Amino acid sequence: MLFRFLIALLAALAVCNVQAQAQEPDDDDDEAPAVAAPAVPERPESLPLQDLSEPMLYELLLGEIAAQRGSAPLAAKTYLELAKRTRDPRVARRAVEIANYARAPEVALEAARIWHEADPRSPQALRVLTALLVGARRVDEAEPYIAKLLAANGDAAADGLMQLGQLLAQNPDKVANLRVVQRVAQRHANLPEAHFAVAQAAVAANDEALALSEIQRASELRPEWEHAAVYEAQLLRRRSAEEAIRRLAGYLEKYPKSRDVRLGFARLLIGEKRYPEARAQFQALLANHKDDLDAMYGVGLLAMQAKEYGIAEANLKRLLELGYRDANGVRLTLGQLAEEQKDWPRAIEWYKAIQRGEQAFTARLRVANVLARQGKLEEGRAYLRGAAATGSSQQQVQLVIAEAQLLREASRHGEAFELLGGALEKHPDQPELLYDHALTAEKLARVDVLEANLRKLIQARPDHAHAYNALGYSLAERNERLPEARKLIERALEIAPDDSFIIDSMGWVLYRLGDLKGAVEHLRRAWSGRTDGEIGAHLGEVLWVMGERGEAERVWKEATEASPENETLQRTIKRLRR
Repeated sequence: MLFRFLIALLAALAVCNVQAQAQEPDDDDDEAPAVAAPAVPERPESLPLQDLSEPMLYELLLGEIAAQRGSAPLAAKTYLELAKRTRDPRVARRAVEIANYARAPEVALEAARIWHEADPRSPQALRVLTALLVGARRVDEAEPYIAKLLAANGDAAADGLMQLGQLLAQNPDKVANLRVVQRVAQRHANLPEAHFAVAQAAVAANDEALALSEIQRASELRPEWEHAAVYEAQLLRRRSAEEAIRRLAGYLEKYPKSRDVRLGFARLLIGEKRYPEARAQFQALLANHKDDLDAMYGVGLLAMQAKEYGIAEANLKRLLELGYRDANGVRLTLGQLAEEQKDWPRAIEWYKAIQRGEQAFTARLRVANVLARQGKLEEGRAYLRGAAATGSSQQQVQLVIAEAQLLREASRHGEAFELLGGALEKHPDQPELLYDHALTAEKLARVDVLEANLRKLIQARPDHAHAYNALGYSLAERNERLPEARKLIERALEIAPDDSFIIDSMGWVLYRLGDLKGAVEHLRRAWSGRTDGEIGAHLGEVLWVMGERGEAERVWKEATEASPENETLQRTIKRLRR
């Protein structure tokens, strides 16, 4: 690529010079032979006539040599100075390219201005200048150029408006972005896309009332617009899931064949755990779109959840027949479906069908797990070790952790502890090994190892929420150093505020501290996020102590259905019912 741009530019300048000379009057024209002059390509009006002088040639060479030798800032400044003198858009464009590479935004911006001024009809120059102004957080200054971009698009102004959010995303001042989008959108008030753009900017600026008003205006202008209906439902859901459900249900009454809205409606119902209704929407979608792969996958997953295994398997297999884009993901789900039915050979068959891709490693882990569940623990361990022989260093660590998990599930905690300890000798600072070794140490009452590992992990990875949580929960569970435990869990919540297990830990430490009201509040929130056996055990215990024994029994019943083999849950129920 050496000097490729320079050669092209010199050739273009030479053409311009030849043309200029061909246009000059010839004093000896009468004596010239009557031979037609060679055809010269017409020079675009936007390009100036350049005299390829020695100083100009020297500066072009200087700039290119500096760029090739790694002195990008010098090259960018050289080209910028040349662009200022020549006002040549080709030189200015090259200055922008090199300045961006050199991470010199001010030089790039100045060169982009010259490029746009020298070639005002170039859409690329306009787009680059606009993007650089936004990147420099000068969105108000970028506004006239944004308006010009939309005007230049003509009939495609609607597309430009829909891309405004992406263009302005790099500017962190969301209020300024909203201000600019509103002013630009006013010029296109008859386009629903203009109101959609304002709604998006308003959401980013945390003005949900304006966002809702604008998206509703977009729907008024184009009632059948699926995109607006789905986006409005997303906004409504923030304050009321029922309002969002009514909005999409009302839309589908008028436009029953709308694929995107029905798909969005089904997903909304899943989010609200209204599974039978969601499945009905997927089936209605399949009625109108026989081979809709997303709907087919949705029906399969919901049927699997409802334990209607025949329907689930039929839909998932049909996906493979139709060439679904994530075939290995479907095979993995079919393997899990076979596991649920305890059809171990069939599960292994599906998992082993995944030979490559991002799902292949997970499939190997599942094969070992299925072998262990059949009582073939040693065969499962051997399978993992065979996979480790061809895996990467990171995969080898994951396989050791998976083997330790098989041992723990078989209550062979001592062997798991030794296995992880041996792996830590080879990888002493590996975060996942430190974490798993710590959790295994707790099973053996090796609190010293647990605390040492977790503190080492926190020091190495201060953003590791689960390390803080595990240490804090361990202290709370032993009813020791409760103020310290609370601080550790609070730090974990700062990092991962929506993690149900961490929220559960906070509820548990508050219970240990005697704050029953705070405890039940956190535990209810954790339970609503995840119906896990241990969370159910904790919530049930706090409700029992508060005298709400009927609700405690209901929670325990649901928890037992979700996690029938959870030891903490069974011990808690037995202890409190005595």
